[in-house]
Amino acid sequence: MSKLKIKSDIKSNDTITRTIRISGSTYDKITKLAEENKISFNSVVNQIIEYGLENLED
Repeated sequence: MSKLKIKSDIKSNDTITRTIRISGSTYDKITKLAEENKISFNSVVNQIIEYGLENLED
Protein backbone atom coordinates (compact mmCIF):
# COMPACT_ATOMS: atom_id res chain seq x y z
CA MET A 1 0.00 0.00 0.00
CA SER A 2 1.33 3.43 -0.90
CA LYS A 3 1.73 6.09 1.76
CA LEU A 4 -0.69 8.99 2.03
CA LYS A 5 0.59 12.24 0.53
CA ILE A 6 -1.21 15.33 1.81
CA LYS A 7 -2.30 17.59 -1.06
CA SER A 8 -2.81 21.31 -0.72
CA ASP A 9 -5.23 21.81 -3.62
CA ILE A 10 -8.18 19.66 -2.50
CA LYS A 11 -11.51 21.49 -2.23
CA SER A 12 -15.06 20.20 -2.10
CA ASN A 13 -18.40 21.96 -2.08
CA ASP A 14 -20.28 18.77 -1.23
CA THR A 15 -19.94 18.73 2.56
CA ILE A 16 -21.93 17.62 5.58
CA THR A 17 -21.24 18.92 9.07
CA ARG A 18 -20.70 16.25 11.75
CA THR A 19 -19.11 16.24 15.18
CA ILE A 20 -16.50 13.61 16.01
CA ARG A 21 -14.28 12.91 19.00
CA ILE A 22 -10.58 12.21 18.54
CA SER A 23 -7.76 11.78 21.00
CA GLY A 24 -5.55 14.70 21.91
CA SER A 25 -2.49 13.10 20.34
CA THR A 26 -4.36 12.52 17.06
CA TYR A 27 -5.54 16.13 17.09
CA ASP A 28 -1.95 17.31 17.58
CA LYS A 29 -0.68 15.17 14.67
CA ILE A 30 -3.41 16.44 12.32
CA THR A 31 -2.83 20.04 13.38
CA LYS A 32 0.90 19.65 12.68
CA LEU A 33 0.20 18.20 9.21
CA ALA A 34 -2.20 21.05 8.44
CA GLU A 35 0.32 23.68 9.50
CA GLU A 36 3.21 22.05 7.61
CA ASN A 37 1.12 21.88 4.42
CA LYS A 38 -0.57 25.27 4.91
CA ILE A 39 -4.05 23.78 4.63
CA SER A 40 -7.02 23.48 6.95
CA PHE A 41 -7.39 20.88 9.66
CA ASN A 42 -10.60 19.79 7.93
CA SER A 43 -8.82 19.22 4.62
CA VAL A 44 -6.27 16.94 6.29
CA VAL A 45 -9.00 14.97 8.08
CA ASN A 46 -10.92 14.47 4.82
CA GLN A 47 -7.81 13.32 2.95
CA ILE A 48 -6.98 10.82 5.71
CA ILE A 49 -10.53 9.45 5.71
CA GLU A 50 -10.67 9.15 1.91
CA TYR A 51 -7.29 7.42 1.84
CA GLY A 52 -8.38 4.98 4.53
CA LEU A 53 -11.63 4.16 2.75
CA GLU A 54 -9.88 3.62 -0.59
CA ASN A 55 -7.34 1.29 1.00
CA LEU A 56 -9.62 -0.91 3.11
CA GLU A 57 -9.03 -4.58 2.60
CA ASP A 58 -12.09 -6.70 1.83
